[in-house]
Amino acid sequence: MEKLNYQVLEKSGYQGYIKKSAPEKVLQFGEGNFLRAFVDYFFDCANEKTDWEGKGVLVQPIPQGLTELINGQEGLYTLYLRGSEKGQKVDQKRVISFVSRCINPYKDFDAVVKAACSEELEYIVSNTTEAGIVYDPESKFEQCPPNSFPAKLTKILYERFKAGRKGVVILSCELIDNNGKELEKCVLQHIDDWKLGEDFKEWITAENIFCSTLVDRIVPGRIKDAEEVEKLEADNGYKDDLMDVGECFGVWIIEGPAELEERLPFKKAGLNVQVVPDVTPYKKRKVRILNGAHTGFVLGAYLSGQNIVRDCMHNETIKGFMNKMLYNEIIPTLPLDKEDLMDFASAVEDRFNNPFVDHELMSISLNSTSKWRARNLPSFEEYVKEKKELPVCLTMSLAAYIAFYSSDIQERTEDGLICRRPKGNTYKVQDDAWVLDFYYEHREDSAEELVHAVLTNEKMWGEDLSQIEGLEKKVTENLLNIRENGAEKAYASCL
Repeated sequence: MEKLNYQVLEKSGYQGYIKKSAPEKVLQFGEGNFLRAFVDYFFDCANEKTDWEGKGVLVQPIPQGLTELINGQEGLYTLYLRGSEKGQKVDQKRVISFVSRCINPYKDFDAVVKAACSEELEYIVSNTTEAGIVYDPESKFEQCPPNSFPAKLTKILYERFKAGRKGVVILSCELIDNNGKELEKCVLQHIDDWKLGEDFKEWITAENIFCSTLVDRIVPGRIKDAEEVEKLEADNGYKDDLMDVGECFGVWIIEGPAELEERLPFKKAGLNVQVVPDVTPYKKRKVRILNGAHTGFVLGAYLSGQNIVRDCMHNETIKGFMNKMLYNEIIPTLPLDKEDLMDFASAVEDRFNNPFVDHELMSISLNSTSKWRARNLPSFEEYVKEKKELPVCLTMSLAAYIAFYSSDIQERTEDGLICRRPKGNTYKVQDDAWVLDFYYEHREDSAEELVHAVLTNEKMWGEDLSQIEGLEKKVTENLLNIRENGAEKAYASCL
């Protein structure tokens, strides 16, 4: 079977949208599954739905990468967006034609510089992993390329400045807080260290916009089933070594000045991309609602006999518990438009019900102590502060966390705590060593003793939770309910 390229695609009879040529307006550091299923998808849709007319040049961020595969397919690849929307199964195929080419900077850094100095360039995008945005004093200007991504960026922006070009919009997609601001800090530090001059520094701050962004789309990437890949390629009429898969839900929040929304092509295209003055509330929305829902219900759901997230959405008690926690206890504490929050929460149920992703509860359970503290405790405390009472479901969720970490403890292994769930099988709790040691040391405690020890452990929570009126008594009652009647009935008692 022939490999995907424009000629092969035409022969295959593909009827979807394709853009063969356009000016290269985007320089993107990163060529992995996520960027291709997220950023490149949005730009591709903007080409189809507006008069923006742009292509993207990808830059391979590390010495090993996809440059040869991407160029071998003339930048084309097939993207499947799969999931559930309003309870209906969604499986959309789109051939992405936004990418013009890929450059390996370790073989041809001059090509990156040339692309960066182009008059047509408008945007620089990056997703170089969380470790990518760090200041590295070992990165030098004379290196080709410099070691770190911020150093590479500083060097190519300097060349653009010297060429007399206008500034660009830099969209940072790395999964760290204030990713754009942190990237700009690193660039300014390199300018000082490399003595590149005040004029260049002024051009950086005045002419360029470093945007912090929040990205939200689950991208499994490859289809693991070889038979399914073979069938898809047979149906498509071509071989595709860059086939990519993401969930159908996707939202990109970009922090920047209001005029940026008109400058970017996404609003005109009707895409789920928002420009906001501060990305922080949206990050809080994602952590509290999406991540908070996961951590809030999965531990009890696992004890009740469930194994994957999707099946939990088909259990009316567990789904009802999650929704009551979201709509009655978490959303009222968040500082965003309530309709926006309700829409986001509504999408969560669809995302958890994705028929294409077997998301295991045990994988979500990793490090649940720090997760509950970061994702659920703030909602819990703000609810108590506002309502002057305990939130029913979040309080039960805390008891379920304790139950999961203390269910018939068998042994403490090198990397976990072996517990037994009511179904009879054992499972491994994985967390920081001191957390596992704590629960193992308290394995003989009564429910009352264990709850007291957990709530007063300030290392776990940053405070003594037993000081919250009525909490210790209620968590103890809930823990006994879970142990005696099962987690599902305990969840049902909250509804």
